[in-house]
Amino acid sequence: MVIVAASKMLTAVSTSAASLAHRRSLTCRATASAGTASRLVPHPSDLIRWVRREGGFVHPNLRIADGDPYGLGVVATNEIPPGSELIALPSHLLLRFDRSPESDGASDGPHSTLVELARRVPDELWAMRLGLKLLQERATARSIWWPYISNLPETFCIPIFFSGDDIKNLHYAPLIHQVNKRCRFLLEFEKEIKNILDNVSLRNHPFGGQDVNSSSLGWAMSAVSSRAFQLYGEIPYSDKPKNIPMLLPVIDMCNHSFAPNARIVQEQNMNKQNMSIKVVADTQIKQDTHVLLNYGSLSNDFFLLDYGFVIPSNPHDHVELKYDEALLDAASLAAGVSSSSFLSPSDWQQDILSRLNLRGDEALLKVTLGGPGLVDGRLLAALRVLLSSNKETVQRHDLDTLMSLSEEAPLGMSTEVAALRTVISLCVVALESFPTKIMQDESIFKTAISYSTELAVRFRMQKKLTIIDVMRKLTQKVKKISKMELTAQN
Repeated sequence: MVIVAASKMLTAVSTSAASLAHRRSLTCRATASAGTASRLVPHPSDLIRWVRREGGFVHPNLRIADGDPYGLGVVATNEIPPGSELIALPSHLLLRFDRSPESDGASDGPHSTLVELARRVPDELWAMRLGLKLLQERATARSIWWPYISNLPETFCIPIFFSGDDIKNLHYAPLIHQVNKRCRFLLEFEKEIKNILDNVSLRNHPFGGQDVNSSSLGWAMSAVSSRAFQLYGEIPYSDKPKNIPMLLPVIDMCNHSFAPNARIVQEQNMNKQNMSIKVVADTQIKQDTHVLLNYGSLSNDFFLLDYGFVIPSNPHDHVELKYDEALLDAASLAAGVSSSSFLSPSDWQQDILSRLNLRGDEALLKVTLGGPGLVDGRLLAALRVLLSSNKETVQRHDLDTLMSLSEEAPLGMSTEVAALRTVISLCVVALESFPTKIMQDESIFKTAISYSTELAVRFRMQKKLTIIDVMRKLTQKVKKISKMELTAQN
């Protein structure tokens, strides 16, 4: 199910004219029509001036710019030398969700209600918890963070806001599953919030008496997932520090690169009054150059789902497959290296498969192709074991060796070639599972399409290119091993 593309302000609970002056509308449009969305209000506050007024620092040679190729970002107006402090934020400008009742000076009231709502959010959707706090601050006219919130995008072009057709256009079941899962959660969470807030007085209402719907919840979750940083923090009433998601004004407008020119530096004690989060230049930043941070070693699944963009030639992208013995048997047949062990592994082979967590009631059957390792280590180890008939040779190696592609044919060259050819055959199967070819995808860009359609097509193209890259590299490796084997025989 897809969240509706249009939303409306729902009727607020009974309130006075005075209370209306202390809240801002939570009305949201659900989808963006272009890569760069308008900001939340037509004339937002000067964000850099606000940060400086609140005791923060922004390098005088930096400005917030809106333009290609990165969209909204932080850009140098003049050259900045390496080692320079670019941005520094005092602790009170870090927007984070605090479960502690002391955070608002009361054990009840709006914060207590907000905590109750947050408890109903699953851990994997952590962005929604901070999103609730963001919605609360957005609804409050006197919020200290309004200058920051007013600069946030009005809409986000991420898959939860795609049309049904564009979700299908992804042509990739694992991501479609995640999109549908998030959409279902937002629709169900809207109902859950309504049931809770229907019994809450205006005094204890976290959103100033306003209802929230799936679109406003989706906006808040998207704002957090696309901008928050997981930074070190201390949890009240706990001696176990952990990473805490935080929204960092100005810093979160720095765009992503796997070759960044800056990095985040933070104090270790998040409870210090004078603690600050800083961005420091790692390299020389030339005039008109964007300040770039590395968001993490993420696949395009995460970049599209959480950030709304796709990275070409992403070295961390991969394709998910299900470990299926019948599929492996068919792939090995196609590769000309058939083995009866795929469908009927011996006891010692079954034992190793169990240790790889590929067999048994709680087996994890998801394996991947691509990324830095090229082939999922568990899949590679399983193929090596199933294609080897020599129990003693296999048992001389530990699992780490069997799972490593960098190990040169630990079970012999013939077994290695057979295993790699089977993986190549699996790649062919994965490639053929897409309903379109790359040339067909490329031709779509020559027509008038929406930005969301463009993102969906680019995403599936990169998946196919990832598979092709795996096939190319494994074919080169097979040729190298086969040449070595031929030389050894002569």
